[in-house]
Amino acid sequence: MNFDLNEDQLSIQSSIEKICEKFDDDYWLERDRNGGFPHDFYRTLAENGWLGIAMSPDYGGAGLGMTEAALMMRTISASGAGLSGASAVHINIFGLNPVQVFGTDEQKQRFLSPLIKGEDKACFAVTEPDAGLDTTHLKTQAVRDGDHYVITGRKIWISTAQVANKMLIIARTTPLDQLAKPTDGLSLFYTDLDRSRVEVREIEKMGRKAVDSNMLFIDGLRVPKADLIGVEGRGFQYLLHGLNPERILIAAEAIGLGQAALRRATQYAKERIVFGRPIGQNQAIQHPLAQAWMQLEAANLMVLKAATLYDAGKACGAEANSAKYLAAEAAFQSCQTAIATLGGMGYAKEYHVERYLRECMIPRLAPVSPQMIMCFIAEKVLGLPKSY
Repeated sequence: MNFDLNEDQLSIQSSIEKICEKFDDDYWLERDRNGGFPHDFYRTLAENGWLGIAMSPDYGGAGLGMTEAALMMRTISASGAGLSGASAVHINIFGLNPVQVFGTDEQKQRFLSPLIKGEDKACFAVTEPDAGLDTTHLKTQAVRDGDHYVITGRKIWISTAQVANKMLIIARTTPLDQLAKPTDGLSLFYTDLDRSRVEVREIEKMGRKAVDSNMLFIDGLRVPKADLIGVEGRGFQYLLHGLNPERILIAAEAIGLGQAALRRATQYAKERIVFGRPIGQNQAIQHPLAQAWMQLEAANLMVLKAATLYDAGKACGAEANSAKYLAAEAAFQSCQTAIATLGGMGYAKEYHVERYLRECMIPRLAPVSPQMIMCFIAEKVLGLPKSY
């Protein structure tokens, strides 16, 4: 069992670090203050071929695994870009996995290549106001009309919809009361985000101002049948193929964020002199920082285990969910410890750690709650009765 990164993985980490050096703390502080999608950051990653790291070389991707993708996302976040930087490219890594797995050759060429080149930007339109994690009770409808489907409904917490020209959207094509299984009758589409039929209303939020979150109001969006992914009614099953990669990646991003906070806190503890000695000489400062390091390292091992299992084609649901839970909690602990270490300066925007704390709430809440993960582990791993 080897825990060291191989030469290729070290090269990926080094290359991403060099790109991120061009987008320093002041860059992300400006994005946090004034918003605005980091187009130049996105474009630089695209120009260097990183947006398709886990996609097939047949369509311009690098053909690497989820392990390498997680390493890339952790490195972006750890650079100080945090979730603002990671979320800008997040959907490229996992979002179109259903297209890559279930799309036709024509669809893959038409959809994946422009996304990898950075010509297209996509959003992931699944969550709804009245459904939350209960995906089987989505109310957005897609009604067949000749060679098109007409979609009407609402979606919420849809990232990058302000800048996206494409969206991966799931909608019900067969009413729930006509089905024996509620997971049937949902269909997946990758199509144009037609703003004449989709009102995109931004949600003001606690952090990550650079990457917008939105409410979508969809009224009679006409979608060509050619944009249906796979078979009608199988969309829920297709989505499942992207859930474990998403959890692995958000976990890696959380760890990177926690590492950025820990790095700043540790440096401050070395330099801040009080009562004639650095505050980092005091155990009350040392011990929480040491705990934060241990928790981040332990969570990172679970991320690597989950990614390795996924790349080997093995079941990894328990590991991917555990990685997401552990990484989110470790990031939160690291970020709040950083603020406590810096004291009053931790509350000041110019020292960045307050931004990290606001951003670290994202992996704690999304894409699945910590309570649902514990329910999953209790039922699927420990064999306890389903509680909901």
